[in-house]
Amino acid sequence: MAATAAWLAPPSRTELIENLVSGVDRYNPSNVGILEDYLYHQIRSEEYDCLANLAILKLYQFNSDLFNPDVVINILLKALTAEPFPDFNLCISLLDDRPVQSTLDEPDPLPTLLPLLMNLYNLLHQCRFSAFWVLYRSDELEVMRENYTVECAGFENAIREVAARSVKATFTRISSERLGSYVDLSGPELEAWVAKQRWTIDSSTGVVSIPPNPDNQIESIVIQEHIKLPQLSKVISHTVQVK
Repeated sequence: MAATAAWLAPPSRTELIENLVSGVDRYNPSNVGILEDYLYHQIRSEEYDCLANLAILKLYQFNSDLFNPDVVINILLKALTAEPFPDFNLCISLLDDRPVQSTLDEPDPLPTLLPLLMNLYNLLHQCRFSAFWVLYRSDELEVMRENYTVECAGFENAIREVAARSVKATFTRISSERLGSYVDLSGPELEAWVAKQRWTIDSSTGVVSIPPNPDNQIESIVIQEHIKLPQLSKVISHTVQVK
């Protein structure tokens, strides 16, 4: 419930942005600049407001002349960090098919980067974290790293938190080598990250121990049903009548 409330109304959202997101002004194209500035505030400050970003995409949908591919890429990058919430798919659903923008001073980066971003999302969604980092570090995504994620404060750490949520829900013990491949860390950096998660690592075996939580504990549940004879007789008589 707390996560849902924060998603609907992040504490960082100002009254101005709240009015733009929640009122009829969200469809006013003259407000797109305010919402884009708010997006870049999120990029710089590690904050996140999905509904405000969706409002930008909705304005682009209704006003194609406002479309800014750089803004779209930044919105999708922020949405990646929200996995397992459906933010990325919500954003994709608002991107209509459109011709490549030839009026830009530089080549439109979206046709090239969008399929790669969708691949990154699929790898995250499937919890294939090692493969995610391989693709993310590849030459194919050099342009994205150098022009976009480098400006997105805390992006890589946010992706590591996505992996941490899955690991915490699945494991009680995991090798440091395997965990390192999930979060793209090794050595002292991995040890510091594990300590930050309040997990423990055995230096002699390299095994990371994760404290018990409701998700990683298997508990058998015995369900007892008490059916009285009059209730059973009604079922039997109904079955006979049907036949």
